[in-house]
Amino acid sequence: MKFRLGIAIVMMAMAVFSTSGPAGAGERYGQQKVVYHINGDGGPEGKLYKAALTNVQNHVNAVGRDNIEVKIVLHGDGLKLLMQAQDDVTLQSAVTSLKTQNVSFLVCNNTLTGRHIDFESELFEVFDDDIVPSGVAELSHLQQQGYTYIKP
Repeated sequence: MKFRLGIAIVMMAMAVFSTSGPAGAGERYGQQKVVYHINGDGGPEGKLYKAALTNVQNHVNAVGRDNIEVKIVLHGDGLKLLMQAQDDVTLQSAVTSLKTQNVSFLVCNNTLTGRHIDFESELFEVFDDDIVPSGVAELSHLQQQGYTYIKP
């Protein structure tokens, strides 16, 4: 009888300790859809761009790449992130790494047209499917689809 009681106490203690610790990313945050809005200048050496991409990576790490869908909308001066990435290995690495984690970079066609930017030759790793008609309209569209808006 004492043996069974001892086993029962050990089993209850294991159950309590296995569920009372900090919640895992999946348990705490669940599924997320997020849109990051980048439209400013990155500053010297793209420091602000690098910080923004670090924020995105930290977000993916916290929630788990299987639990998050991230879109980064770039318009206006935000396109300079992908211009600078042409020659900046750190930006290239961050962009490439995020893309392998299903993070999408969406580029505003209005900015491309208005600033006469050839995305195929002037921007890092941008393809036809990455172009949206309007950056600001895309932000609104994504929010209507349930994406949380973040401005790093």
